[in-house]
Amino acid sequence: MRTAINSAHSRASGNPGEASTVAPGSPPEPVLGQREAQTRARGRADEVVVADVALTADAAGALYWPQEGLLIVADLHLEKGSSFAQRGVLLPPYDTAATLARLAQLVARYVPRCVIALGDSFHDGGGPARLGDADREQLRLLQKQRDWIWITGNHDPEPAANIGGTFGGALAIGALTFRHIPSGETGEVAGHLHPVARIAHRGRAVSRRCFAASDRCLVMPAFGAYAGGLNVRDAAFADVFGTLAFTAHMLGDARVHAFAARHCISD
Repeated sequence: MRTAINSAHSRASGNPGEASTVAPGSPPEPVLGQREAQTRARGRADEVVVADVALTADAAGALYWPQEGLLIVADLHLEKGSSFAQRGVLLPPYDTAATLARLAQLVARYVPRCVIALGDSFHDGGGPARLGDADREQLRLLQKQRDWIWITGNHDPEPAANIGGTFGGALAIGALTFRHIPSGETGEVAGHLHPVARIAHRGRAVSRRCFAASDRCLVMPAFGAYAGGLNVRDAAFADVFGTLAFTAHMLGDARVHAFAARHCISD
């Protein structure tokens, strides 16, 4: 796998993805072997083509690039609970463990040779230092025998110590470029916006995290347990895609469900 890392760090401010809290799809069941993992994954996934590259959009909220053996996640926001606690807002302190457990199931499912985390992996710059021993060990085990690349985000713009992996501001592999804040460039895979789709279904509205994707670029859902969401009808997505000519791949309990963005409704 040939990669190029741009070490310039993103310093954009704000977090549009804090608008609302939406539950992700149910965590995938753990599996035993790579062949079984690939078979079961087909029932939970949808193919998304970006810049003529076929990617697997998993219902857990991650992308897999089979040709390169890459697993991509965005906006883990690890240690968000402890960040809020420092400000006097008490949340159950289990978000990091829950997020890493879901990520471990995906690593078991796809057995990637490299994991890319697309920025805001920690909720603030002090997050890595607040990692508990058990969570730090889980992260070490996830990184074992594979490459791990941290893309810097607006919540974590500086490389962190003692968490392993390699740091960079952007990563180009073949026709795709991985970064935190989307710009709408051809071949771009980004995070930051925490896309959520809202659909009217059987007399009620259903909101779920989603991949927002066109044939040109893609914005990933937030993976973190405590991450919020931004409706795909927000103007921020028009800035990326230009129009409503993109698809919302909603995370379901058993599979990904694709809806044209024009059929999604506002909050």
